[in-house]
Amino acid sequence: MPDLAIRENSLGRLASAARTIPAAMLTVLPDAAKLLFRGRPSSIDAAGKAFGIALPMEACRFATSGNRTAYWLGPDEWLLQAVGEDSAALFAGLAAALAGHSQSLVDVSHRSDAFALSGPQAAYILNHGCPLDLSLQTFPVGMCTRTIFGKATIMLSRPAPEVFHIDAWRSFAPYVWQLLDEARSELA
Repeated sequence: MPDLAIRENSLGRLASAARTIPAAMLTVLPDAAKLLFRGRPSSIDAAGKAFGIALPMEACRFATSGNRTAYWLGPDEWLLQAVGEDSAALFAGLAAALAGHSQSLVDVSHRSDAFALSGPQAAYILNHGCPLDLSLQTFPVGMCTRTIFGKATIMLSRPAPEVFHIDAWRSFAPYVWQLLDEARSELA
């Protein structure tokens, strides 16, 4: 029986046709295992220890260690992301460590695709469809949030001063990519 779980990135074809515009570069990020964790205070420390990162407790912040990142999405909700790891193995390890805790753990690895917008004009281009103030003072390095771009919900994070990571549901990822690419055309 064929493996039906093989995942194809929805942005592959668009990325291969993207123009090189150094002021605002679009690049597809590597696939990652993504687990959505929700838990009560008693389970948060256990989840962080099992994942290898203390889960951020400050609103709209993320923490990274190696290939793993924990994004704070709400008072009791985190997205746990591990680039290049098997989601089933990661899920099994976390589920075992959290047994007996009041929590929810869901594998959402196939739900979204991620890409980066980088360069000195990245914030300017993002503001073509995102209403947030993306200045470094208001949206500093280490910040993340759910927001919108155009008519799509995205998760936006800033790992470096001129770099934004965008995580969009697979059905909306091409739409977001194309709007960003269109906005970049004024810089070409």
